[in-house]
Amino acid sequence: MVTSYRSVSEFTRATILPRDFYARPAAVVARELLGKILVHGEAAGRIVETEAYLGTADRAAHAWHGLTDRTRVLFGPPGHAYVYLIYGMYDCLNLVAEPEGAAGCVLIRAAEPVAGVELMRRRRPGAKRDRDLASGPGRLTLAFGIDRRLNGADATRGPLTVHLPFTAEALEIEATPRVGIRHCADWPLRFVVRGNPCISR
Repeated sequence: MVTSYRSVSEFTRATILPRDFYARPAAVVARELLGKILVHGEAAGRIVETEAYLGTADRAAHAWHGLTDRTRVLFGPPGHAYVYLIYGMYDCLNLVAEPEGAAGCVLIRAAEPVAGVELMRRRRPGAKRDRDLASGPGRLTLAFGIDRRLNGADATRGPLTVHLPFTAEALEIEATPRVGIRHCADWPLRFVVRGNPCISR
């Protein structure tokens, strides 16, 4: 857990993940996004929890129903943001994976704040500890100021990007069943950095 924070500009100087990073199986992308740095505006965080959705083969995925106006982004090029509303209250951030047309994606479930923490605290005044600022998909989008206006945004450029960390870390990764869904919930497609205090609960 980070105890001292940096300027977001330090993280934006690191390499942005290229499109071919995302043009792979969603489960691979979900696992390998752990430890990478999510940046939006003045906020940055280390991704510590993800969840893979496998397109039309996955009944829990929005793409299971096929191509619609809502899911068009999922069927497009990889590396774009798919942002949708749940419970009529919270936006969720996904990154499109798989080659174009396959409609896989990765839900970004939690991040460890590393920059812009004062801003995150203002956006999430109910969070008692910094570890709680982005410890869940709805909390994360609130803390980072991400909403449906970013649906379709290209995460390989522009205001929302994902970067390599300054130094590569050896992460202990745990795969678990997905949470908060009815269908295919037992599939081990949720990935977490084991022991990180910022994962959702």
